[in-house]
Amino acid sequence: MKLFNSLSHSLQDFKPLDNNQIRMYSCGPTVYDRAHIGNLSAYIFADTLRRALELQGNSVKHVMNYTDVDDKTIKRSNEEYPDLEPKQALKKLTDKYIKLFLEDARKVGIDTDKIEFVRATDSIDNIQKLIKKLVDKKIAYITKDGIYFSIEAYKKSDKKYGQLLKISDSNTSSARIDNDEYDKESIHDFALWKAQKPGDPAWDFEIDGHNIKGRPGWHIECSAMSESALGLPFDIHTGGVDLIFPHHENEIAQSTAANGNTMANFFVHNNHLLVDGRKMAKSANNFYTLDDIIKKGYDPIAFRLLVLQSHYRNEINFTWKSMDSAQNKLNKMQNLADLRFQIKPDVVGPFTDFDEFQKMTLDDLRFNLNTPEALAGIDQIASDNAEIVSNLNEKSFEDFLDFVSRAFGLYLLSSEDIDKKLQDLIDNRESAKSKAKMSKDWSQSDKLRDELAKQGIGINDTEDGPIWYRT
Repeated sequence: MKLFNSLSHSLQDFKPLDNNQIRMYSCGPTVYDRAHIGNLSAYIFADTLRRALELQGNSVKHVMNYTDVDDKTIKRSNEEYPDLEPKQALKKLTDKYIKLFLEDARKVGIDTDKIEFVRATDSIDNIQKLIKKLVDKKIAYITKDGIYFSIEAYKKSDKKYGQLLKISDSNTSSARIDNDEYDKESIHDFALWKAQKPGDPAWDFEIDGHNIKGRPGWHIECSAMSESALGLPFDIHTGGVDLIFPHHENEIAQSTAANGNTMANFFVHNNHLLVDGRKMAKSANNFYTLDDIIKKGYDPIAFRLLVLQSHYRNEINFTWKSMDSAQNKLNKMQNLADLRFQIKPDVVGPFTDFDEFQKMTLDDLRFNLNTPEALAGIDQIASDNAEIVSNLNEKSFEDFLDFVSRAFGLYLLSSEDIDKKLQDLIDNRESAKSKAKMSKDWSQSDKLRDELAKQGIGINDTEDGPIWYRT
């Protein structure tokens, strides 16, 4: 498989470090609010990458973190639960948004059962152990307001700061910064541990004869959680391009400074999701969650399809017109899948050259996860569904649908057959059509077609009989 590696800034052959299992870490949600559609696009990409790796016969251990303690979660928990003790308020807030995140993730086809989720607040011991390593190596230093990572000491230890992007001395600041997210144009010594402030949840931290009661900074959380869950180095680290600096660059610095080796062999980043060609922001009135999509009548899986129709390294431009297009494509695919309920029992041959189709799809996915090209063949088959029903073989067709569902998370086999009342209407219409051929009175068959349409069923009349589809 070839993937674009942000570490080498090039397309590379991906080879697992261990033949028995690929280890992959994804930066997950900061659980202070609903995930927006830009967040979800990153998780859809990671889910699809895991699927592609598994389809090639690999076992994948996929770990994703919850950032459940940081500036945003603390601020929001204090606002929403001012009467609770800070740790209780934090837990109540983040539990709520973790539940909502998992619901949204499953709705867009992410197989959360295949992901091992890790909470930062469950990883405090591992975070503190990593910080102690950095202090012992004199890459980190203790101050009255916390513990900071020294960029200068890191560079003097023959490590490169700026592996994911070019960083020059001209944008280096000598200032320390304790904000979890900060100016992406300047380099700062950044907080590994923050001494407790009023209203903050806090954990004891005994280090060098001091008890610095406080909480971790954002960047150290992912370094500690990925190392603990996967070991170092691991195979693939995923995330959006917005995390390249400072978050992922700081992760690399922390992990390599403490352990003296590579953090991950591949960093694979997906590009931004824009809305109407602009960066999504509440101030721009173009900020959407999955609920906004659902309320407009779209299937959440149509949003997944919209994401996969763009290459992960390209920007996605979300518009309601593009959602219409994605929904129409999904409808065609779902109607294709519904043909399995209409298969003629005496067909024995395969409906298509499934082996060749599968090979072409896997080849597209192997080449830098080229999902747009891989989906094009499925879209063509779905567009011709009315013409292929007479050639369907049940086992061959279900193998095809199962492969497509596993590869792209579209769950085409989840639909159910129409009920007996609808089938009776279809049969009665066929009888009425037969009579109308003699009488030339089509009113009854037209009436039955209208009744089917009211119940969301359309009919294609073919030489092999009627083919129903959901409208």
